[in-house]
Amino acid sequence: MAAKPQPLEAGQPAPDFTATTFSGETVSLADYRGRRVALYFYPKDNTPGCTRQARNLRDNWETLAGRGVVVIGVSPDRDSSHEKFAGKHLLPFPLVADPDRDIIGAYGVWGSRMNYGRAFMGLQRTTFLIGPDGIIEHVFKRPKVGDHAAEILSKL
Repeated sequence: MAAKPQPLEAGQPAPDFTATTFSGETVSLADYRGRRVALYFYPKDNTPGCTRQARNLRDNWETLAGRGVVVIGVSPDRDSSHEKFAGKHLLPFPLVADPDRDIIGAYGVWGSRMNYGRAFMGLQRTTFLIGPDGIIEHVFKRPKVGDHAAEILSKL
């Protein structure tokens, strides 16, 4: 089995990416230079933990935006899944589909995981707080799904 995920660390440059969301919007990290970005990686749409995390970010989106934080979600799900997830939960931020795990791999959040004693390959829930200069300021390796916005705000 492959190695455990090795997420990038604070102080490293955030890898740039460009992707298209289910709505046809182009999301490029470079477009947010000069702003702070909470780039959050989550395993799967419509699962309990991922739903709680997305809803917490949604419920605090205006506060985050008011503090200058852009939220972008990334998972290996496809656009059709993201469209249903975002619509069902009224998510105001873009969700990027990365089924080929190009972005996920660049940030080091894919690898061997354990769940109930079973090893499998998967995504490690991780959020990167990226500074206006494109440098990773903080890495949340195990974000609290029900209180994640407060964790982000505490690092500003």
